[in-house]
This record gives sequence, C-alpha cells and structure tokens, in this order.
Amino acid sequence: MYNRKTQYEKQTLNLPFTGICSFAKYPICTNLNDLDADIAIIGVPYDMGAQWRSGTRFGPRGIREASTLYSFGLGGSYDPERDEMFLAPPWRIVDCGDVDIVHGDLQQSFENIEEAVRKIISKGAMPVVLGGDHSITIPVAQALDSFGPLCAIQIDAHLDWADERSGQQFGHGSPMRRIAEMEHFQEMAQLGIRGIGSSNKGDFDAARAYGSVILSPKEIRKIGLKKVLEMIPKGERYFLTIDVDGIDPSLCPGTGTPSPGGFSYDEINELLEAISKHGEIVAFDFVEVSPPYDPTSMTSQTAARLILDLMGFILKEREKNAGQ
Repeated sequence: MYNRKTQYEKQTLNLPFTGICSFAKYPICTNLNDLDADIAIIGVPYDMGAQWRSGTRFGPRGIREASTLYSFGLGGSYDPERDEMFLAPPWRIVDCGDVDIVHGDLQQSFENIEEAVRKIISKGAMPVVLGGDHSITIPVAQALDSFGPLCAIQIDAHLDWADERSGQQFGHGSPMRRIAEMEHFQEMAQLGIRGIGSSNKGDFDAARAYGSVILSPKEIRKIGLKKVLEMIPKGERYFLTIDVDGIDPSLCPGTGTPSPGGFSYDEINELLEAISKHGEIVAFDFVEVSPPYDPTSMTSQTAARLILDLMGFILKEREKNAGQ
C-alpha cells in the first residue's frame, strides 16, 4: 500500500525537527584541537553580567534550535534577491559546542571564553560567538589581539560604556569601554544607540572623546547607508558585536533590555552586507538573546538568520578577493 507508481530516488531529508540540534545542522567539532574549518561557531551560555532580566544563558541553545529552519545543508543557499549562492562548498563551517561556564565565577568563565576564541584563531578559523549577555564580548575581544589594529563596530540600543557600577567593571553595560582600553583596538563605531537608559551623558562624552562614531537608527535612516559608511573608520580589519536589542522589540522581544525604535531586519541585513564590503571582518558575536522572553521564538529565529546572513556576506567577499 505504500508503493507509489512514480519512481523516485529515496533521500535522507534531515528536516529541521530531526537529528541533533547544531547551528544550522552544521557538522559538530567539540574538541578544538581537531578543528579544521573556515568558520567555527561557539556558544557562550553566560548571563552573570545582566543587570535586569536574566535568561541569555539559554541564548546559544535557542539560536541553535531556531537555526534548524535554515539548515539548507552543505550545498549552500540561493539568494534570489542577489542571484547569488551563499555558504556553499568548499567553505567549511562547524559548530564547536559551548564554552564551559563556571557558575558564580566570572574570572574563570571569562578565561575559558578567551582561551576558546584564541584556540579557534590558532586553527585558522573565524570565530562566530553566540551569547550570552553582552559582557562576554570583553574576553572575546581580548582574544583578538593577533589581528590588531582593529576597529570595533557595535550594533546595539545601548552605548555599553559604563566604567564601573559599585566596582563591577565587567557587566553587560561595560564591554565597549573595556574594548576601548585594549591596545589592539584603535577605532570604533556604535550604531543603533538610542533612547532613555542607553547611558549617562558622561559615558557619551567619554566615548566621543575616544573617537567613537555614534549614530541612532533615526539618524542612520536620515543620512542613508552611503553616508554611514563614510563615517565608519576605514580600517583594515573589523570586529563586529551585535546585540539583538539593536533590532526593534516588535520583531525581537526576547531580550533582557528591549528598547523601542530599533532597526528592522532588512535594515540590519543591508548594514551587515555594507560593512562586509567595507573591510575584513575577522570575528563577530551575537548577544543578548533571551529565550524565556521569546514565546514565539521569533527573536532566536531572526538572530539565527542574521548570523547566517553575515557569515555569507563575509565569505562572499573572500571569494571575490580570491578571484582578483
């Protein structure tokens, strides 16, 4: 009764709801000593730096689960708008699992994060880091010293330039201040910054004194993407840190500190493509996805899609440069 008259070749479909839930169902390599890839995805399930709603420790797991919708396999993905194939062979992308986190121990957790990112770089792969709250960007950025001088580009609702709060210098409100103190970072652009609660005036003054380019979504829409690129420092290498609250909470509510007035998916997508053409991106992270506040999984879904978009843009530029 199960036989069909039409002959067909039986396939293993590996549908999104089957199998082991790696990022986009890419191959798994949890032993970094065995890593052999162009891009290595690694999760940091950490939220000890959050000042309000916790839950980003489940961010990497939520993003991975949502990403299975886009598990188009090892053949790559066709973009009809650009008439391009992205993430196709011979590019090798693997999921390296998660950094080990020690509950209540910021120092040891940060050391583990930095060590993992350094190991990925030593193996010749580009780190793509899934957060976690935004404080994880501090050890990620510290591990990039071999690429200096670097320009940091932040997409975020908040400036994240707090020096300390009652002596705490490593919360999720401080990563950009800490990056500015690193010798291998010399320039910075902070995009999407907006609204009450982003930071106090003294922090904005300090960021501008450092030389940071600070633009809100409203300002970016007004001046246009071409002008934004002219304002972003033209460095040779870039590190991107993307906070999901840079996107409007009507699209991405699953985060600890949502802020109205953010970017749309299309705006972020175009911005990431433009930055990819602006200079070499050596690493990026995507932080602050909090699945407990994401009842429809749309936040995780959007995060997964943007991570895949950015990986595709970066590798496409490498393809073009290799063909020159």
